[in-house]
Amino acid sequence: MNSELNELTCRFAKDAEFSRSAAMLDLERSVCGCDYGGTSWTTRCEAERIIELLELRPGVMLLDVGAGSGWPGLYLAHRTGCDVVLVDLPLAALRTALERAMADGMIERCEVVVADGAALPFKDASFDALSHSDVLCCTPDKPAVLRGCRRVARPGARMVFTVIAPAPSLSESDLRIAIASGPPCVDIPDDYAALLDQSGWCVRERVDLTADFLQSMRNHVEGMQSRARALTEVFGSDELDERMKRRQATIAAVGAGLLRRELFVCEATTAA
Repeated sequence: MNSELNELTCRFAKDAEFSRSAAMLDLERSVCGCDYGGTSWTTRCEAERIIELLELRPGVMLLDVGAGSGWPGLYLAHRTGCDVVLVDLPLAALRTALERAMADGMIERCEVVVADGAALPFKDASFDALSHSDVLCCTPDKPAVLRGCRRVARPGARMVFTVIAPAPSLSESDLRIAIASGPPCVDIPDDYAALLDQSGWCVRERVDLTADFLQSMRNHVEGMQSRARALTEVFGSDELDERMKRRQATIAAVGAGLLRRELFVCEATTAA
């Protein structure tokens, strides 16, 4: 594991522990409508949309990459009766996912695997459907993840994912602001449509979720402010202040049109 990936894994493991606190679960319910200890911006409404787009049902094998504590992968499986494999690197988050799977009576239909999305330890053509929520924008090697997903997808399988990225055609100064204000590794070597095409995926639909993302972030900040006392006990005052500043910087960048969030619906082409 390279140093950048190791640093990111430690960061997300720390976030996973914070997200299990009562105050953060309460905030998650108010913003996203769920209480899995998730760290993506996927709302319950979006999760329902993903179910329809992936045509999930009993007998379908779903892979959720960067699954964290199980949102939305576990929810997708719980709602539809499909089987799910959750993949991520932070062990603490996957342990939380297993606990939730047991509590929801899903342990026989759920498997968790500690693995890098760029080096998936599965046989070729193993999955009928794939998902990942705001994962690529926190991933150093995005093409490797997309190629890995294509390798383990059966021909004709669908992949649905959300991702945050800099808006196109930014000036050099605006691009620097977008990168500084976004998630780690938010910059991309090319447009996602081009990366998908190069990785053996055909884009069937591309939906701009930026307006909803902006509102969710504003709700998140308002929720942090109203829960400041409880969240200070979770993070400490300095860490909470820093998190607030990062959120506000992201809100400013999205509001200025420098960052956007999109949903992609892709299909595995016949030739990998």
